[in-house]
Amino acid sequence: MDALNDFLSAVDGYVWGIPLIVLIMAVGIILTVRTGLVQVFHLPRALKYMFKNEDDGKGDVSSFGALCTALSATIGTGNIVGVATAIAGGGPGALFWMEFMALLGMATKYAEGLLAVKYREIDSDGKVLGGPFYYIEKGMGANWKWLAKLFAIFGMLVGILGIGTMTQINGIATAVQNFFDPNRAMVAFTLGKDAYAWPTVIAGVLVTLFAALVIIGGIKRISNVSQVIVPFMAVIYFVCGILLIVFNITKIPAAVVLIVKSAFCPKAVFGAAAGITIKSAMQSGIARGIFSNESGIGSAPIAAAAAKTKEPVRQGLVCMTGTFFDTIIICTITGLAIVLTGAYQPAMDGTLKGVEVTTMAFSEGLPFNSTASAFLLMISLVFFAFTTILGWDYYSEKCLQYLVGNKKGIILFYRILYILAVFVGPYLKVDFVWTLADIVNGLMAFPNLVALFALNGVVAAETKSYIARINSGSIKE
Repeated sequence: MDALNDFLSAVDGYVWGIPLIVLIMAVGIILTVRTGLVQVFHLPRALKYMFKNEDDGKGDVSSFGALCTALSATIGTGNIVGVATAIAGGGPGALFWMEFMALLGMATKYAEGLLAVKYREIDSDGKVLGGPFYYIEKGMGANWKWLAKLFAIFGMLVGILGIGTMTQINGIATAVQNFFDPNRAMVAFTLGKDAYAWPTVIAGVLVTLFAALVIIGGIKRISNVSQVIVPFMAVIYFVCGILLIVFNITKIPAAVVLIVKSAFCPKAVFGAAAGITIKSAMQSGIARGIFSNESGIGSAPIAAAAAKTKEPVRQGLVCMTGTFFDTIIICTITGLAIVLTGAYQPAMDGTLKGVEVTTMAFSEGLPFNSTASAFLLMISLVFFAFTTILGWDYYSEKCLQYLVGNKKGIILFYRILYILAVFVGPYLKVDFVWTLADIVNGLMAFPNLVALFALNGVVAAETKSYIARINSGSIKE
């Protein structure tokens, strides 16, 4: 197993090397410039559109429902565990690069949502089909269909092996295990040298069962569940995080200085022996940031395409708010909690891993006893991860549908495989799960980023036209 982990780590280093980092940043910068800083000047309009649906829009779900479906897949273990692993691998400076990429990523996510609606199709059953595979094929031309198929294949892999299943259920099981049986005294069974306790087994079975019940219902059931759970879980976590920051507010200036310094001069902060470099800070921050908000991966436009709207720009703006809430707000809260409470230190030296780091931060920083704090974090993580499992099933099914058509038998078989991946996730090593997820995420991002770069002129033209129509009064907001 160690040899496999070493191999995957080496592959991960190549996938998330300089070329992909440069491509992600370049696409974000180009789209930011071509859209006239859309993420800054049109954020208030985007927030308004979130709750105001179009009366005559066509699609499967409301704009808010499409956003919640996207957020259900986006807000997950990346917001709690991902931030912790980013800081463990790149120091507190990783948080700076995570936020920087989120700002650029808002423009990227805007373009994804816009293109998804502009190039979407309706199938024989009247269902909306859209996403990167369609704007690659229709926007870039039929000669690029191979790239669209490549995206769809990687999208299925991300669903089963990456963001969708194993990382989420692994995070849930670990959080439940650490809360109810941190010493692993209640052993259910052993596999080789590893013992698995009853909380892990029970959490895995229950989440698999509930996920199966929702997944079988398709997009409308996923959307309905997401519209209830996503706002609820986000508010709980937001309130807890703000309380932690308020009760440690005197430490904020020093924390901000530490984050910025370690983003650009990590050796001056931690010394060369710590092994933290600018490259590792950037790599960890960008990779985990993309894992969390999915800007550039191409997942969110699959949900955006189903929105009841006739205006691509409008849905692009709604789509953009997903990155804002996911990273600018929720990941910032997690990162500040870890830095303010000093939990980044045991994360960097490997004493604590994953959710254990954030649990320590909340236990140390909240004005409750450690048990209550750990419980609140566990509940937040369970809801975050559960909805991500639901959202990514929808994404990966749409990728499959693009490849094989509307063949219900094949889609049902895929759903069974997806549910099985959820079932086995708790029993895999956390390092193995996250490294594998990073690899397939990066592979999925490449085709989508190429398309966004190629179609940036379309995005710019659509944006200019929409704003002109608003200014002329021909569009009623």
